[in-house]
Amino acid sequence: MQSHQNRSILSSVGSQLDLRTLRAVRVLRPLKLVSGIPSLQVVLKSIMKAMIPLLQIGLLLFVAILMFAIIGLEFYMGKFHKTCYDEITGDVVDELPCGDELPSRLCPNGTQCRDGWLGPNYGITQFDNILFAVLTVFQCITMEGWTDMLYYSNDVEGSAWNWMYYIPLIIIGSFFMLNLVLGVLSGEFAKERERVENRSEFLKLRRQQQIERELNGYLEWICKAEEVILAEEDATGNFDGARRRPTIKTKNNKTELLNPEEGEDNMGDAVGFARSSIKSGKEGSNYSKKERRMRFFIRKIVKTQAFYWTVLCLVGLNTICVAAVHYNQPELLSDFL
Repeated sequence: MQSHQNRSILSSVGSQLDLRTLRAVRVLRPLKLVSGIPSLQVVLKSIMKAMIPLLQIGLLLFVAILMFAIIGLEFYMGKFHKTCYDEITGDVVDELPCGDELPSRLCPNGTQCRDGWLGPNYGITQFDNILFAVLTVFQCITMEGWTDMLYYSNDVEGSAWNWMYYIPLIIIGSFFMLNLVLGVLSGEFAKERERVENRSEFLKLRRQQQIERELNGYLEWICKAEEVILAEEDATGNFDGARRRPTIKTKNNKTELLNPEEGEDNMGDAVGFARSSIKSGKEGSNYSKKERRMRFFIRKIVKTQAFYWTVLCLVGLNTICVAAVHYNQPELLSDFL
């Protein structure tokens, strides 16, 4: 009975709650790729480490926005609700702020400047209270529509002193404050990348040292093995030489006694072969010497300062020739180029 009640409760909860909305969590699965891509790890770690400096810069930026918003309240509060209305129909002629006297913008004939207009952008960009003032200043420092606000202010107050408010706002808020955010992110990214590079270099160096130690041990083992093999060969060679030397001498004597002419022929062939090999070796050595001298001479010329400046001058002349091409150029210039 109790299990049946539990199933009924779960079924009622499932009917009230649409579990299909939880499937949207599956879009977070691609985040697993971050663990397999080192560059993305560097970016995410640098962003996480930059959170505290970014909060400090955000606080400083908010103070600057609040300061300019308060100044805007003092100068432009309630000034963006006047526009030109048709005197007969009472309709808005053009949705631009106006003033009653110079140096503000005056309405044309047949129209009248009076209150009742919401303001620019349906009353969003204004300085009537601190909230709208902060929003307007934030819009200006993002470089989005700040020139329109400057022109609206000129229509209301004239164009004499409004630039003294908007130009410092753009310089301090946009060129300085917002670039601080990019500077912090760039600095943290550089630090994290340097840390990763140092770690990879350390691991590479340690691996290289390990390989060198193994290689040195292997070479030392080979050298010792070669020494042992050479010692064994020397001992074996001495023993065989002592045993075979009389036999070789006897054979040579027999050959000289039995075939003296054949021995002389063999000796002549050996001498001719040696002379031809020496001659070919001399020719090859002369060719290699000439080649080395030529390479040395060319290398010496290439490394001189005169050759360097000659190449730079040729590159400069090539650049001038390419830059001299223009539309409707003389035929003589085309032939020259």
